[in-house]
Amino acid sequence: MAKKTYHYYPGCTAEKNASASNYETSVMAMCEVLDIELKEIPDWNCCGASIGYAGGGELPRLAMNARNLAIAEQENPELDVVATCAACWLAQRETKERLLEDDALMKECNEALAEAGLKYEAKQRVRHMVEVLIEDIGYEELGKHVKKPLEGLKIAGYVGCQTNRPFGIAGESFENPKYLDKMIETVGAEPVEDYEKKVQCCGGALAFSEPEKSQAMIKDIIEAAYDGGADMIVTPCPVCQMNVEVYQEQINKRYGTKFKMPVVYYSTLLAVAYGKSAKEAGLDGQVIPATKLEEIAKR
Repeated sequence: MAKKTYHYYPGCTAEKNASASNYETSVMAMCEVLDIELKEIPDWNCCGASIGYAGGGELPRLAMNARNLAIAEQENPELDVVATCAACWLAQRETKERLLEDDALMKECNEALAEAGLKYEAKQRVRHMVEVLIEDIGYEELGKHVKKPLEGLKIAGYVGCQTNRPFGIAGESFENPKYLDKMIETVGAEPVEDYEKKVQCCGGALAFSEPEKSQAMIKDIIEAAYDGGADMIVTPCPVCQMNVEVYQEQINKRYGTKFKMPVVYYSTLLAVAYGKSAKEAGLDGQVIPATKLEEIAKR
């Protein structure tokens, strides 16, 4: 396959020692095998997903994203912009669509960007990495590179809400998207059929303000995975990964459960299946070790 090149927006969680730095590690390992080049947007800024709705106002939030996109346009308008973080992808895709639909808002935004010598024209597509894998690479090609099939593993594909609503992945059901299940099958593992909490919100926005509500939602997500016989959960979202993994100890104390369910990224599964080491696949960044994946990586 010919090399495919994209503008890359890493987002704050992918920064060194941040909560999803292991996600970026696994993405880079996966992309090396698939001959995908990610050209990081220079001098990018936060997308504002965590604070953008907290009183800062609509225009500043949109301008933050438009600045990143305008820089990418200035660098090379022919390349799509790709984000790995679901919240970053959602924030930037919403920005593009909102500004295209509202000429007055686009004008205001560009007045702000002009102070930095930039102008946004919304020429590029804004995509999540899973869209690239599905639409540009395809499941058949993804499967061709598997060296260590993840046989014997049963995995719950937890999509969450941000890669599913309001935009979703083209051609997928909003109620029961199948792309993670297909990726799981592609690497030789077994997906949990009819995983009933596949698209439930993890309560990320409530994790600090109302933790009891967030943890109740996470408990249901994990219980449904156990009920389906899952060895682990896989997700495309750093917020989902973090919430569902790191709060298990608190949930165990609150509810008397004994959860110890690894939560990994789709890129981690692919990296291990492609023959990468546990470190290259980002498995050393797990709070709850994905022991069975580590064992496969060592073979």
